[in-house]
Amino acid sequence: MRLTRFTEYGLRVLMYTASAPAGRTTIAEIAQAFSISQSHLMKVVHQLGRMGVLANVRGRNGGIRLAADPSAINVGSVVRVTEGTGRPAECFESDGRPCRIAGVCRLERALQKALDAFYWTLDQVTLADLVSNKEVLVAGLHRRPKPQAAVAACQ
Repeated sequence: MRLTRFTEYGLRVLMYTASAPAGRTTIAEIAQAFSISQSHLMKVVHQLGRMGVLANVRGRNGGIRLAADPSAINVGSVVRVTEGTGRPAECFESDGRPCRIAGVCRLERALQKALDAFYWTLDQVTLADLVSNKEVLVAGLHRRPKPQAAVAACQ
């Protein structure tokens, strides 16, 4: 199964926010860290806020923060919501086009079993598990690039 970009970005937002040294961050910081469009991230952050895993912080030092402890944010639940109800194959869809071998097809059962195993595995993982190497994440994600003028002066 391949995750949508929306889901991947959602997981990146959560990991970045969970590893943020101040406990909060901004969409601009996340966009810069991952080279992702801010407008696309705004949609992702909005969805995660509606799920109750992110909260907006208003004011001068505003931004976004986790709305729950990382150990309470289940990766399987996040993926289910961000992926929507998409199914792994056309035969799972109920769009009015009946499959000629529905009910006797073993592929459908095999794919459902694989999908169940996929989500079962993700259900065993929390955001805390994904950021348990926080020091490494902070070093890789939250370092501030040197301004171009400072880089030129060093050369």
